[in-house]
Amino acid sequence: MKKTDICTIENSKIVLNNEIIFETQTENFSDFAKEAYKSLEINYPKFHKMDNLSKLAFLASEMILKDQDNSKTALVFANKSSSLDTDFKYQESINSQDNYFPSPAVFVYTLPNICVGEISIKHKMQTENAFFVLDEFDEKFLNTYAAQIMQSKKAEKVLCGWVELYQESYKAFVYLLTL
Repeated sequence: MKKTDICTIENSKIVLNNEIIFETQTENFSDFAKEAYKSLEINYPKFHKMDNLSKLAFLASEMILKDQDNSKTALVFANKSSSLDTDFKYQESINSQDNYFPSPAVFVYTLPNICVGEISIKHKMQTENAFFVLDEFDEKFLNTYAAQIMQSKKAEKVLCGWVELYQESYKAFVYLLTL
């Protein structure tokens, strides 16, 4: 298999194929994501409604997928914390005696695979997608799964990635594979 593009996001920096695409001094992830979205001139209004995990996965994917036909591209992502960051926020809204309002808009993000759904919708992908929760990044596992998808002709390319976010700790490592 051939790895054609690689994007990493961490420490307030977006790097695509070893080139810094965006960098800021902002340490807060929400502010970083907003600044990156604006600076990179991404136009997708649903971005502002996403939870932070989806924003992280979306930004990393967008760097690789933009401006190309993705109709035959599958998605295989993984992380360690699942949707725990959003789960806590949702639980706080349930626990609040004074401001009880468990929002359905937040509930939808209490599953980690919603981030691959957001990417699929943006790029009109109708191929395979999977999101795994693993103890650590396992590139061999993701690549083996991606190879099965491509060898079975379900997709020509697979965007694989590790998108980990919990509170203010985040890292995305996303790459595109072809046979």
